[in-house]
Amino acid sequence: MNEQIKALQAEIDAFVISNEGELDSFRNQFVGRKSRLASLFDELKNVPAENRREVGQALNGLKNSAETKFEEAQEAFAGNTADFEVPSDLTVYNPISQGSLHPLTKVRARILEIFNRMGFSVSDGPEIETDFYNFTALNFPANHPAREMQDTFFIEKGAGEIQDDVLLRTHTSNVQIRLMQHQKPPIRSVMPGRVYRNEAISARAHCLFHQVEGLYVDEQVSFKDLKDTLYHFAKEMFGKDTKVRFRPSYFPFTEPSAEMDITCLLCKGDGCNVCKGAGWVEIAGAGMVDPNVLENVGIDSKKYNGFAFGMGIERITMLKYQIKDLRLFTENDVRFLKQFN
Repeated sequence: MNEQIKALQAEIDAFVISNEGELDSFRNQFVGRKSRLASLFDELKNVPAENRREVGQALNGLKNSAETKFEEAQEAFAGNTADFEVPSDLTVYNPISQGSLHPLTKVRARILEIFNRMGFSVSDGPEIETDFYNFTALNFPANHPAREMQDTFFIEKGAGEIQDDVLLRTHTSNVQIRLMQHQKPPIRSVMPGRVYRNEAISARAHCLFHQVEGLYVDEQVSFKDLKDTLYHFAKEMFGKDTKVRFRPSYFPFTEPSAEMDITCLLCKGDGCNVCKGAGWVEIAGAGMVDPNVLENVGIDSKKYNGFAFGMGIERITMLKYQIKDLRLFTENDVRFLKQFN
């Protein structure tokens, strides 16, 4: 422990703080609650009792040294703030360039608004999840081929060792499981959020994207209820002239399952590179909740049933605003963002 304290003191002394970014980095490494110094304090309980006082004093000295350096640098930056010059004529109008909401934010809000009017609440959950909530409870058996449908980012324990049961969620279905565990039917909610998949970044795919999933569980819920809900959503989001179709599909957590297509808004159904000449674009996957999923969370599948659906916010935004490259959403190009003022 003493060697660790000496090494950390040497790093603190050598750390150069020349801008606010470096000041923030210094705080994260040496001053914050999750800093390396805080980790040493956590390890103090493991020090033999006869040495604990000596090590504790050394740690306090290290803490004071780090905090003093941080506060001095913080004061120095505060003192260098340029004086604000008050204009001589306060009545002169000086136009200020205003920002705007990101297109994904605007579409997300519109999606939630539509489902809110249909009686759906909004639920949220963790982005770092366990295998149970992301896979097992959703009817993905161990070593099942369906797990390979989603390339997963697993969390490392350290030194490159993978922690098999902790991962970045691949869909927001984990929120559905948590919701059903803690709330009795009837349940009617949508779950927006970021999800992660280990995919190559291209015009049509990204390793980080956004989803909205929905869940309705009650007595005597039918597939017609699901179709009517998504049909109404498509008309509200894309316009009354939008054509909708459903195709049979497969998902481990729903049975029967379907995919929902709408007329390609870029080519109006004539065929283009976005719809691959088909004139249709898939926007959602859906189906009736598999009874195994209900039983996994303690809901009586003989009394209750329900439907679930999921859609990508990026896909809907690309269709609504006729955007052909997914990467534009994350490149922060002001020229692109200004179009949505």
